[in-house]
Amino acid sequence: MADTTKRSTGIAGLDLALDGGFSPGTRIVISGSPLSGLELLAQQFWQEGEGAGAYLMLDTAPGANMIDARGMKPAAMTAAMEGEKIIVDSLSTLIAAWGIDTAARFVLEDTRPIIEGGANIVYLLYTGTHSAFEEARIMRAADIFLTLRHEIHGNEFERALAVEKLQGADVPQRVIPYNIMADGLELSTTSRVV
Repeated sequence: MADTTKRSTGIAGLDLALDGGFSPGTRIVISGSPLSGLELLAQQFWQEGEGAGAYLMLDTAPGANMIDARGMKPAAMTAAMEGEKIIVDSLSTLIAAWGIDTAARFVLEDTRPIIEGGANIVYLLYTGTHSAFEEARIMRAADIFLTLRHEIHGNEFERALAVEKLQGADVPQRVIPYNIMADGLELSTTSRVV
């Protein structure tokens, strides 16, 4: 039975895999290539239902209702984090600009009062841009770690979402196929064993 205190991800198939969605007060890292749809997943969560919060855009010009966080220092970014659902797009930019030690401290310490207040903070992490050491530091800091994978087979894309870490719960032993649609990600409610 799904936990009704969890926040919906905005994607029915992902809510099913996470037994209802994200628990309040968690650090969520979504990892994938820039073409995997990780920004769409973050936006679907941010826009789902009520209680939207801050979307801090560090990588490009912000969209509607997003905060232009390009060049912000850690204290300014923390001060801009309001609401129950906060997106940091992207953690990869923070690591490149500040280094792994400052970025990890930001995730674990600087934002701790926000997490303790019950908010969810989603960080986007681009694969192939960090050392194995940097990725391991971020994986350890996360409460939930999701990976979006995609491969090209002939003339078809194969996309799958994997729940790699789920604090306080069993990690699903299956990957979930997904498609990128005009209005966001669509996950299958069936999955396959890995």
